[in-house]
Order: sequence, then C-alpha cells, then structure tokens
Amino acid sequence: MFLSLSVTVATCYLVVLLLLSACQSSFLYHPTHRADGELREWLIAGRHSGFVMRDGEAGRPVWLILHGNAGQASIRGYIADILPDKDAVYVLEYPGFGRRPGSPSMESINAAALEALRDLQARHPGQAVCAIGESMGSGPASWLGSQEAAPSRIVLVVPYNRLVDVAQESTPFLPVSLLLRDRWDNAAALKNYKGRLDIYVASEDRVIPVKHGRALRDALPQANYHELPGGHNDWSMHIGKLPE
Repeated sequence: MFLSLSVTVATCYLVVLLLLSACQSSFLYHPTHRADGELREWLIAGRHSGFVMRDGEAGRPVWLILHGNAGQASIRGYIADILPDKDAVYVLEYPGFGRRPGSPSMESINAAALEALRDLQARHPGQAVCAIGESMGSGPASWLGSQEAAPSRIVLVVPYNRLVDVAQESTPFLPVSLLLRDRWDNAAALKNYKGRLDIYVASEDRVIPVKHGRALRDALPQANYHELPGGHNDWSMHIGKLPE
C-alpha cells in the first residue's frame, strides 16, 4: 500500500512538473490588455512598440523604460515621473502585453528591447540613450548592457541578481533550476558594462527580497547602490527624482 501511494504521489508530482514546464509563460508573465488612454503611440517600422511619454529637449538624454512583470506599458507613468523633466521618455510594450501581438519570453522581450534601443539611438543621434529596468524589466535592461552600442546609462529598480534564484525561493518544492527556460542573469550580463550603473532596492521587498539586490551589488562593485524604504511596489514613492 505504501509503495502504491508513493508511486501515485510521484506520478502526480511529475505531472505537475510537466504542466508547469509546458505552461510556464502563463505562470511567469502577467500582462493586461486594457485601454491605453491618450498616450502617443511609439511605432517602429510601422508596428506598435509602446508609447512616447515625453519628448524632452534637444541634446538631453533619452530614456527607455523596461517595466515590471504585471500590467502593460501604458500604466508606467510613475516611472517617467522620476526621470529628469527635460529628458525624453519612451516605454516599451512587451510582446503579448497591452495590444502588442506576440508571446512574452526572455527571447522575445530581449529582441524587442534591442530593437527599441536601436530605434531610439537612430531617432536621437548624438544624444545619450539610457535604460531603466523595473523588477522583471531589470533582466532585459541588464542584457542590453552586454550588447554592442549598449545604453549610456542603466538604472535597475527592485532588481534581481539571477531570475532563477528568485523563482526557486518562491517555489522551494519545485526543481526550478531544471524547469525555468527564461533565465535572466543580470550580474553576468553587466560584468563588462562600462557605462554608469545605478541599483535601487527596497529594504522590505517581499516579491524580490532585498538579498537578491545585495547579491547583484556584490557582483557589480562599480554600481552606485541605494536601499529605499518600503516594499516592492512602494519604490516610486521613496526614490524622488533620479539624479543626473
């Protein structure tokens, strides 16, 4: 009887693992598809790619926002609000989020981020193009730092060191390191980054505990590191205007 029960439990566990592996995109990403309001659309090659939050002034930096996991680009005004008032601000819509077609994955989001960066560099020649990555968006923002003609500056807010570590901590009963396909490794991506790098963590973060941000700091001693009070979704109330 005990052997039969053990086999049943093991079989159920294996089925759960197979389902999670097959459907992990729906577990990892949580897009919304609500109306966008009055924001000006950002088109790349005639395709919806996000929104222009602010035009900025000539010669000033241009910011690419890579937002967090839940929601969509059009609700990220709180990120634009912390950026210098004279700077241009664009927010990327991830594939499968908002009204952008496609499916979210590390591959598709990284590709969209690189396309967006190249588009902004072409639209604003001679101006510094910077990236700010929030939470999950710290992954593609860091990945851009490993690319040729990387952003001039990268700001990571409530970031992780390695996504697999956060996922494993949140589901300790599963072999996440074997299952997870989307494995952003921010420390590895930024190890050779030469631009200005800022890291902001929230000391009471329960979504991405602060130890993951501290691990990223320890791996990247060249970064400017800041700890903010509050939790994962409170950071914009404590950060103030981003210093230039």
